[in-house]
Amino acid sequence: MLAADVLVAQNIGFGIIAVIMVVGALSVVTTSNVVHAALWLVTVLAGAAAQYVLLAAEFVAVTQVLVYIGAVMVLFLFGTMLTRARIGSEKEVNNKNWFMGVPIAVLLLATMLIALNDGFGGEELPADPDTLVNTQMISDQIFGPYLLPFWALSFVLLAAVIGAIVLARRD
Repeated sequence: MLAADVLVAQNIGFGIIAVIMVVGALSVVTTSNVVHAALWLVTVLAGAAAQYVLLAAEFVAVTQVLVYIGAVMVLFLFGTMLTRARIGSEKEVNNKNWFMGVPIAVLLLATMLIALNDGFGGEELPADPDTLVNTQMISDQIFGPYLLPFWALSFVLLAAVIGAIVLARRD
């Protein structure tokens, strides 16, 4: 009996979320409005968090929502709205030769798929419950040795917000 036969609902949920993420990712790179692109990116990041929930990795899903959707995207939108850049469509800024990047993107996708298949093609998830990782182990591994980089990142984000406010301020 295959695992694909047992987890039918999980596989259907994965497929639905994956389709939403792919549509959102394509919309990020095809829209000409920077605010719309940021909102489509929120859709993609929320889809990644939903995939983590399907994998029973709730801690990683909550971290995804808090850090990426809650902090980085809000900072991105805040910075975009505080600068004096035009927010609507900017046709004159887009590259007219964008289609030349499509073969490179397909080549990079094929390379990534081959590398992932070679590296993880024969791997299986552990079935033993004792080998499963719990939330405490993940948080200890993240916040133990990497606490200082987390603090440094918060100061970098704070500096970016202050910089956006200073640039947008009218003298």
